[in-house]
Amino acid sequence: MKMRTIVLALVVSSAITGCATGPDRKPGDPLEPMNRAVFKFNDAIDTAVAQPIAKGYQKVTPQPFRQAVSNFFANLGDLGNFANNILQLHITDATEDLMRFAMNSVFGFGGIIDFATPAGLPKHHQDFGLTLGRWGVPSGPYLVLPLFGPSSFRDSLGFAVDFRFNLVTYMRPAWRNPMWGLQFVSARADLLGATDLLSQAALDKYSFVRDAYTQQRRSLLRGAGAAPAALPDYGDPDAPGGDAAPASGASGAAPAGVPDYSDPGDSAAGATPASGTSGTPATAPAGAAPLPKPASQ
Repeated sequence: MKMRTIVLALVVSSAITGCATGPDRKPGDPLEPMNRAVFKFNDAIDTAVAQPIAKGYQKVTPQPFRQAVSNFFANLGDLGNFANNILQLHITDATEDLMRFAMNSVFGFGGIIDFATPAGLPKHHQDFGLTLGRWGVPSGPYLVLPLFGPSSFRDSLGFAVDFRFNLVTYMRPAWRNPMWGLQFVSARADLLGATDLLSQAALDKYSFVRDAYTQQRRSLLRGAGAAPAALPDYGDPDAPGGDAAPASGASGAAPAGVPDYSDPGDSAAGATPASGTSGTPATAPAGAAPLPKPASQ
């Protein structure tokens, strides 16, 4: 759930510059004129309300407190991740989500301390929009929602279901409304740096956010449940179990381009016979006078 909140907060933070008519419409964005108008509206709200509140929150609260708040809502989000992974039949990921929630809730004082990640339980990011996509529901046209930001027809329906997966929804209004507000402010404060970067990098913020959101959703859908790719083998001799190159003389063959300094009198076991023990003349030490030839020669 927190991943969804971060994406929605990103939209509020990245508004369009003054022009209302932009580049040619893309096939996946037939509603571009309307979307740009909503994007501009979101920018006005973000500039006037969300950013000042997020900056004030960041200024008056210490970093450990902000991290604890982020961890708390991330812990609640693991329940939504668990539900969606079950619906997608990703049993291993669902088990890890449930273990994360149990561990952080019990040992992390309700989730304000993240013990699960250092313990090796990865954080997953799932939502019902990805669940629908997993079962073949098309995304439909790109859609910018007022206040909530980039989405699609499919993801908008998924957001309504994810809302029911969040425990905050079932709290009393006296607790629920402040919790929603704190969650949004926390996510918005975490994205202040990203907003500055976006303002400097994007010539057309609307197109940038649209393309980034679309590509991210496609990547998450394609990579759902996929095992991470194996790292290429660079032949690191210090890597455990790696295919390290044999040392010179270890296999009887010297590396290419390196002179062979091995003693021709070495046996297969690597032992050098002493002079006079096998009838083979010993090799003269470096710098010594050559041994005299036998009389028979």
